[in-house]
Amino acid sequence: MADKPNVIVIAGPNGAGKSTSAPILLARKLKVEEFVNADVIAKGLSGFAPEKSAIAAGRIMLDRLKELAERRATFAFETTLASRTFAHWLKELVSSGYEFHLFFLTIPTPDLSVARVAGRVMQGGHHVPEVDIRRRFDGGLRNFFSLYRPIATTWKMYDNAERKLRFIAMGSAEGTEAVADRKRWDELKRSYSS
Repeated sequence: MADKPNVIVIAGPNGAGKSTSAPILLARKLKVEEFVNADVIAKGLSGFAPEKSAIAAGRIMLDRLKELAERRATFAFETTLASRTFAHWLKELVSSGYEFHLFFLTIPTPDLSVARVAGRVMQGGHHVPEVDIRRRFDGGLRNFFSLYRPIATTWKMYDNAERKLRFIAMGSAEGTEAVADRKRWDELKRSYSS
């Protein structure tokens, strides 16, 4: 990952541990210094009710991502992948010479996502409506398989059910694939791949 600029996406459902895992995956392993996180931006805008600043934080995040890409910087951000928002832009970055590395953290069920977000709120974290959590859970996995994995230079999927990253599978744009948990990988592909 040294010669070309890189965009690294930490993805997964709400409550999967993206923000918690980012320092391990980005700073320690990949030496990435620019990590853009809309949740952190929202908390900076409204420390006691960050969900009220979510739209403004999203705009700031998008502006920052565009600025970093224009500078040809290496950077990372997190998302649920539940929308198609980033697919076209990431494809353009790859066409312009960027490498796109995708890390997807999954957990077994939307119920666990709901429970983890509720626990986070009790600890002072931001709230996400249950209906959004459930929609994003399925949407993010579908989009991982149909939109984002096919354009990624490299991708890795981890299970974070036990709050310790457990490798499931990895691959690249060339289609090479290594699978550590065949049962889980096949189950996810069967459920969410078109």
